[in-house]
Amino acid sequence: MTSDALESALREGLAALGLVLPDAAVRQLLDYMEALARWNRVYNLTAVRAPAEMLTHHLLDSLAVVAPLRRRLSLPPVPDQAPAGAQAAPVRVLDVGSGGGLPGVVLAIACPDLQVTCVDAVAKKAAFVSQVAASLRLSHLRGVHARVESLTGPFDLICSRAFASLADFAAWSRAALAPRGVWMAMKGRVPRDEMAALPADVEVFHVEPLIVPGLDAERCLVWMRPVRTESP
Repeated sequence: MTSDALESALREGLAALGLVLPDAAVRQLLDYMEALARWNRVYNLTAVRAPAEMLTHHLLDSLAVVAPLRRRLSLPPVPDQAPAGAQAAPVRVLDVGSGGGLPGVVLAIACPDLQVTCVDAVAKKAAFVSQVAASLRLSHLRGVHARVESLTGPFDLICSRAFASLADFAAWSRAALAPRGVWMAMKGRVPRDEMAALPADVEVFHVEPLIVPGLDAERCLVWMRPVRTESP
């Protein structure tokens, strides 16, 4: 697949998702995918290697959560192109078990008004995200080599993609969640067994189906939050 064909397919996917991104962001997404493929030749960052599959399974799959995320965080549908640091109190997002930066890097490119941290327990994966942040000049993105249990936040939204069960995801990242924060888990089919296994102090308040352009597979977002007890 040629670079022109990849760009055309990406723009078609963005249009199908109803996302309007500047040309510079489209270029950054393609540069990120190129860097992911290049590093993947040496380090095992992802099992997906064909450029066309990277586009659908990684970029568009991650871009599909942008609109739901912005709605849930009460942000305007069109991302503010000013860097997150220019805001008084930027929304802080933590991507847990980010691997090669999915969805964290994609969110940082598409939504420069977010402050995105990608954490992974594997050093080479965190180093890759840091390298991408530097090379693409994403000052609002950082890669952290750590176990999520060691982070304290606070983060307004904590997300994961193919990371762990819902119960483990919530338990391991809970100390990093802001008082009014929420969890967003990217899943395939609705994980009913995982939802049933959640502890009593974590609730699923919304399950949102996703349609990923060019991907014939089930996708959904599971939104969770701590059960908040009201003071008498």
